[in-house]
Amino acid sequence: MAEADVAIIGSGATGALMAARLGAAGHRVIILESGPSRSLDHMYSSTIWSRRLKWGGSPVESAGANRIAIPFESGWGTGGAALHHYACWFRLHEEDFHRHSAARIAADWPISYADLRPWYDALQDEVGISGDHERERWRPPGNPYPMPALPIFPQGDIIARGFEALDMHVAPLPMAINSVEYRGRPACIQDGWCDAGCPTGALANPIVLYERALKEAGVETRHHATVSRILTDASGKRASGVEYFDEAGALRVLSTNVVVVAAFSVESPRLLLNSASAKHPAGLANSSGQVGRNFMAHGAVNLYALFDEPTYNYLGRTGGQLVNQDRYADAPGGYGSACTWRIGPAFKLGDLGGLAASRGDLYGEPLTIFMKDAATNLGSMTALVESGGTAGNHIELSSVKDRHGIPTARAHHALDDRSLSALARAADEGSHVLKAAKAREIWHAPFRTEHMMGSLRMGADPARSVANGFGQSHDVDNLFIAGPALFPSIGAVNPTFTAVALAARTADYIGREWRAFASATV
Repeated sequence: MAEADVAIIGSGATGALMAARLGAAGHRVIILESGPSRSLDHMYSSTIWSRRLKWGGSPVESAGANRIAIPFESGWGTGGAALHHYACWFRLHEEDFHRHSAARIAADWPISYADLRPWYDALQDEVGISGDHERERWRPPGNPYPMPALPIFPQGDIIARGFEALDMHVAPLPMAINSVEYRGRPACIQDGWCDAGCPTGALANPIVLYERALKEAGVETRHHATVSRILTDASGKRASGVEYFDEAGALRVLSTNVVVVAAFSVESPRLLLNSASAKHPAGLANSSGQVGRNFMAHGAVNLYALFDEPTYNYLGRTGGQLVNQDRYADAPGGYGSACTWRIGPAFKLGDLGGLAASRGDLYGEPLTIFMKDAATNLGSMTALVESGGTAGNHIELSSVKDRHGIPTARAHHALDDRSLSALARAADEGSHVLKAAKAREIWHAPFRTEHMMGSLRMGADPARSVANGFGQSHDVDNLFIAGPALFPSIGAVNPTFTAVALAARTADYIGREWRAFASATV
């Protein structure tokens, strides 16, 4: 008899959700998490502390014209990256599911928005999202948000008048952060420390959402468990176990009926590639040759402005206050790639996203003068732009090995020409918006990337994708993938809401079809 019914690799947003659902259904679930155990008591409002929540596992080499900030974009320990995420919970738009057919961008999804909508609707009530679905005129069909919108502070109001002067629209940013007490969790205190982890429980991270459910379901989490390979039976068509190193460095094997790979878009393909065997010489689930391919990230550009009136930019949420999607996808006046504006983030003094980082060219007395001005009068917004990636974007194994002797990963990434052009257009239009908002000084940062998606694309054709529409491997019947690694295209919105909606749909599918995947039932 297998030690576990389901082994889940990764305790982030998707792994924790699937563990909670499958555990509640009566299955024996074990989570393998490479990082440390964390709780809300471990969260501190400190930019230094926030670095502890970022990736601390095997080093990843980042290469390419537009390199990914791997540590910042990933997580380490209980809750994964969702422990320090900004909780901007958008739905993908209906057109995002067929971007290749419509515009030759990336690939079409094997499912439609209508297929995923029931899980979007159910999860927003389960998790709690604050927003205004009526003002969010671009939002696809869906139930109203369960909580009213979060408050807008002067920074948001000031920048909003620039959009309005140009006959553009803004709406409250939809966020998985409580605007009022919700399901026993308090309302946000608007102190802008989201990046360091939210200790109050107002922000919906995996700890506040699933810690109690995991305990009640008897789900076991093994921390400091570094997975090296997924093992298969003699046929090569079924996963039989997971090989991992424990905290002491001892090699162990967990036998299981179902494996869910819920690490992020670099570590998940790294694991499958390192699981090569006689039956899977190119890597597990890689008969298509697509494991590690189609790696994508959003393009992003930050715009900044100084105003004559105080912006109170220390108030609010790290992710922002308002949203504009007038230039989304193929809307009139669009940029060629979908674009979302996130408006009015809360600032701290230093570190990534801090006031000082907005002017990396200043030193000494000029920086001191700027900081005094910016602390009172700075406003900002970010354009997030769709990218289809380039043919050279991929994750591969490196010749360098980690402390366990496992090959590390190398991530190659470049933004495509369409997204670079869209970023340039966004930077130009954003400057006009800020000028219309009466800014006295305007500038933008260098183009950068946000989020990691793709690398284990889902699709209907096994020759061109790794998994089907439920995240089930085409090659290995009881192997499932969760997370943004599955995305065939990425739209221009933060990926977490879509990733967890997919994971919930997959968990329900596994539960419904359990006898088809497991060699032994509970």
